[in-house]
Amino acid sequence: MKKSAQSGLLHIMMVLLSIMACFSVQAQNDLNPKISAALRSANAKDLSVYFNNPIDLTTPGNEGTYSKAQAEMIVKSFFQKYPPSSFTLSHQGKSNDGSQYAIGSYKSGPNDFRTYLLLKVISGQPLIHQLKFESDED
Repeated sequence: MKKSAQSGLLHIMMVLLSIMACFSVQAQNDLNPKISAALRSANAKDLSVYFNNPIDLTTPGNEGTYSKAQAEMIVKSFFQKYPPSSFTLSHQGKSNDGSQYAIGSYKSGPNDFRTYLLLKVISGQPLIHQLKFESDED
């Protein structure tokens, strides 16, 4: 009986470890919550911490490859012109090469911007390589 109880306990522990591993993999696929928070609060300085140098950036009236500092100023200007009423993620995931992507909706008053992010891991840190804010009017 004692051996059976140990076997049952071992089985339960293995199931729990498997469940925790699944959550761990899911957490690695999720967009960094600090990036989402910076978008929701329109904080260009906090967001720019995660910019690669250079970064491909698209906002209304701007499209190109910019230094981290230039991109921060452009995003700050975008946030000032279009203060957020909400930011929600609709899709996110990870590609085979380890890149992460996220697609969301950035709303500012009557304006709705489809938002794309592409992150690649550089020296163990996921950095934003591409950021796009596109409206239906673009």
